[in-house]
Amino acid sequence: MNVPFRRARLLTAIAVVPLLALAACAGSSADDDPAAADSTPSKAAGLEISTSPDQDRIHTTVADDAVALLPAKVKDSGVFKVATTAGAAPPLGFLADDEKTPIGNETDIAQLVADALGLKLELEQKAWADWPLALQSGDVDAVISNVTVTEERKELYDFSSYRNDQLGWITSANSKIKEIKEPKDIAGLTVGVGSGTNQEKILLAWNEENIKNGLEPIKGGEPEYYEAYSDVLLAVQSGRLDTYVGPNASLAYSAATAPDQYKVVGTLNGGWPLTAQIAVATLKGSDLAPAVTAALQHAFDDGTYKQVLARWGLTAEAIEKPETNPPGLPKTE
Repeated sequence: MNVPFRRARLLTAIAVVPLLALAACAGSSADDDPAAADSTPSKAAGLEISTSPDQDRIHTTVADDAVALLPAKVKDSGVFKVATTAGAAPPLGFLADDEKTPIGNETDIAQLVADALGLKLELEQKAWADWPLALQSGDVDAVISNVTVTEERKELYDFSSYRNDQLGWITSANSKIKEIKEPKDIAGLTVGVGSGTNQEKILLAWNEENIKNGLEPIKGGEPEYYEAYSDVLLAVQSGRLDTYVGPNASLAYSAATAPDQYKVVGTLNGGWPLTAQIAVATLKGSDLAPAVTAALQHAFDDGTYKQVLARWGLTAEAIEKPETNPPGLPKTE
């Protein structure tokens, strides 16, 4: 899944990202495909996104209560080593126009945590499959890379939550669809999805529920399957698709940077019918999670957390407060 993400002017207009890569780190959100960028900010009528390596990140202040919770080993090092998957799809984690500097929402969250802990941030780019080993080997202190909390992962790692794991429904900006929030809202529509993803399972479940209730199935009786996000955007814009369901982070980013072309008409949690959250992962037994959660709480309290989400068009994924080891998605049989 190492297909590059290329852009010219509008970042969302010509993205080439396999949709399987946009399935969550637990099967429902964006994760680990390469991304490249150019130095021209995205200047559609909405959100401006700079892809320069000079990010001028949002910073917070030191939180004494969080620092007091730091394990001595990490505190004495003066450094907070964080693994990110810089090859993920915008806006979560991707490469700046120099093709080496990791940028995005996840790197900005990492900066807030490091600031609040009074530590210097050191980012390590890791392939998605390598983040567990990076923690277990002690190569990094934490992973901030769209990691979904699951009960299985909690056996080996601790978590400090900071964002909802959300899926979204995207349409063209001029679509007559006003809102999608329950199964009946997709009856009779042409719906796109990525094959083998968690969102496909949810879409098929919704369609089956409609059929059982005597409603019209989705057009054609089954979804339209897409592998490249560029094809999704073209299909939505041209009207070949009424809507597409996928990771909300990428869809919200498309709508925010090109509001004259796209809109998000609804969201649902990626753990539907359960609730899933995205969190900072630390090694169980490292005793680092309480300090990270306190650091996040500091950023929540002073508003810098919301500033970061707004910067990347992810306000809709905000949570009320961070938690250490919140309920995770159950183990699968």
